Formats: sequence, C-alpha cells, structure tokens
Amino acid sequence: MVVIEPVSTGSSTEENRDRKKLLEDDDYQPAAAREASASDGFETASDGEHDDLGKAEADTTASQERQDSRQEEALSEDQLIQRTLTQVNDAKLEGNKLFGAGQYEEALAKYELALHAAPDKPEFVEIRSICHANRATCFSKLRKYEDAIKESTKALELNPGYAKALNRRAEAHEKLEHFDEAIADLKKILELEPSNVQASRTIRHLEPKAELKREKMKEEMIDLLTEENYVSWSRSMQRALRARSKIRFINGDFQRPTDPADPLLDAWERCNDLV
Repeated sequence: MVVIEPVSTGSSTEENRDRKKLLEDDDYQPAAAREASASDGFETASDGEHDDLGKAEADTTASQERQDSRQEEALSEDQLIQRTLTQVNDAKLEGNKLFGAGQYEEALAKYELALHAAPDKPEFVEIRSICHANRATCFSKLRKYEDAIKESTKALELNPGYAKALNRRAEAHEKLEHFDEAIADLKKILELEPSNVQASRTIRHLEPKAELKREKMKEEMIDLLTEENYVSWSRSMQRALRARSKIRFINGDFQRPTDPADPLLDAWERCNDLV
C-alpha cells in the first residue's frame, strides 16, 4: 500500500511566518487595543467634559450679551423714548389704581417710581408734571398740605399752564388759611380758563376771609409794636425813676411818689415789677 503524505508547500510556511510577524508587529493591533493604547497617558474625553461645558456656557453668555448690546444699539432714539414712556405710564397707571382704592401712600410710591424712570428730557415733561400733580392730590388726601403745595409747585415749574396743579395748590393754601395765595392761584386759573365758574365762585368765597385775616394781622402787628414800645418806654422810665430816686436818696427824700399828679407815680407803678 502506498501512503500519501500531505504535501507541505513553501508558501504555507511563509504565510505562517507572515501571520506571526503581523501579530508581533506594533502597527498591527485590533482597533480596541489601538484606542486603549492611544488613551494611555492622555486626558480622555469624559475627563474634560465639565471644563468644556463651562467654557461653552461662558461663550454662550458672552455671545448673548453681545447680541443684546447690538440690538440695544440698533434701537433708534425714538424707540428708546417710546419704550421708556410706556414704562413710566404703566407705573403712573398703577398709582392711579392705588389712589382709586384709597391707598394713598402706595400710590405716592408708584408716582415716585414713575418720576425716577422718566429722564429729564422734553418728551417727558408732561408725564412728569402729571405725576407731581397726582402726588399733590395724594398729600392733600393725607392732610399733608405743605407737601401738596411743594408737589403742585414742581408740577407748575414743568408746566406753568397746568390748571389742575394750580387748583390743587389753591386748595392746599386754603386749608392752611393762606387765603391770599389761594386767590392768586385761582386768578391764574381764570386767566387760562375765563369761563371757569368754580374758580370765580371760590374767589368770592375767599376774599372776605382774606380781608379778615389781613385786618387781624394788622391788629396783631400793632399790638406787638405797642407792646415792644411799651416795654422800651417802661425800661426808659425805670432808668429815669432810679436816677430820680438816687437824687432823692442823696437829698434824704427816698420815697414812693404819692402825688397823683406826679408823672413818676405812674412809671413807678408800671415798672415796679420790671427788671
């Protein structure tokens, strides 16, 4: 029997050697092994994730701020004024609601907020004047008439022809019995509104009070001057009496005057208690 042995070819031996060489070669590695090797000694993606996220958020915030700034710059002057006017008017309207509810202190705060938001520009003169006049009304309701006068005056400084502010100030003056000042404001209202019946009626009502107060003030002034003059005269007479008494003492006649006709008797009696 003939036994046939497997044929060993040279190519097979060379192929085995090539495979062995490839396995031993550093450049030939499975993909997973290469990735693990590449990561050795280096920061992995998961390790730097938080830092990258923080940087991204910071970049986003900065980008948004730049965008907002560009949008702000893109707004025209008229748009900025209109936006601010809307904010101021909203605060004023909130104040009006609070006033209507009888919450005068809270309304004052809202009007003050509106005034702070309104810049000192011509476009805001009217609404600033209105807010001051509304504050005057609140102060009148709180019976703080001096403050009401101050706020009305501020409103009139912005708008001299503001009849409502003149009326508010006139009412406050009347409450404080400043009748002449109230009449002056009411006359200004008539200059602006000649047909204002209420202003005319109030003037007729206040004029007698103003005259009575003027007369009373005159009397008080006369009394004050008389009192001052009397004190001055009494002190002078006292000095004269003392001088006369010294003379009488020297002459041995240091006595209270007894003759009703002696002018020093009246001075003695009046000045006896004066120092």
